[in-house]
Amino acid sequence: MISLDEAVTARLESHGERFEVLIDPDAALAMKRGEFEGDLEDVIAAEDVFENASRGDRPAEEDLETVFGTTDPLEIIPEIVERGEIQITAEQREEMMERKHNQLVTTITRNAVNPQMDDSPHPPERIERALEEAGFQVDPMEPVENQVDDALEALRPVIPIRFEEVTMAVQLPADYAGSGQAQIREFGDLEREEWQNDGSWVGVLTFPAGLQNDLYDLVNEVTSGEGDARVIKDKDELRTR
Repeated sequence: MISLDEAVTARLESHGERFEVLIDPDAALAMKRGEFEGDLEDVIAAEDVFENASRGDRPAEEDLETVFGTTDPLEIIPEIVERGEIQITAEQREEMMERKHNQLVTTITRNAVNPQMDDSPHPPERIERALEEAGFQVDPMEPVENQVDDALEALRPVIPIRFEEVTMAVQLPADYAGSGQAQIREFGDLEREEWQNDGSWVGVLTFPAGLQNDLYDLVNEVTSGEGDARVIKDKDELRTR
C-alpha cells in the first residue's frame, strides 16, 4: 500500500450516491487508459470504499451491491477509477508536475547527445535550462514517456539535440576482470565479450548515449583507474581483440 500523502481521490457518483477510493495518481491514470498491469494492493492507500474519504465515511453495503453488484473493495476500486473522476489538490498537482519534470529531465539526459559536439552527452543542468527557455511544462496527468517527443520538439530550437545509442568497448585488466565484468555487462546490451590470454576481459556494449560518462566512471571505479573504455564509431570494429 501507499501512504495517504501519496494518494489522490477517485470519485464516482451513481444512483444518487457518491463513492470514493484513495489511489496512486499514476496507477489511476493507467487504469483509465486500460494500461494498468500491477498489483492493486500496492497502489491503494486503503482497501476500502468511502462515501467521503476525507472524513472516512463509508457507504451502505446495500448501495455497493446496487451499483457494483459486490461489496468487495478490490473489485469495486478499479471500476470507480475507470468510470469516475480523479480529484487532485493544487498541492498534489504541483508535486506531480515536479516529479514528472524530474523524470523527464532524467529520461532526456540518459538518451540525448549534442550532435554539434561529437555526440557528447548533455548534462542535466543544460536540459533543465533549455526546457525553461523553451517554456515547456510537463502535464501531470500524462505519462512521462508520452511527453518526451513533445519536449524534444521544444528543445531543438534551443539546443542541438537528438536521441542516440552508443556502442563502446571496455577493457578490464586481469586483476579486476573477474568482479568488474559482472558490473559492466549489466550496464547495457552486451554485443560481444572475450577473455584475453593475459586474463583481461573485453566487452562491447550498446546503451543510451547520454550514459557515456557514467560508463567511464564505472570502469574507473571497478579498476581503480586502470581500465579502458572507448566509443566505437564503425560497426566493423565490433570484433573484440
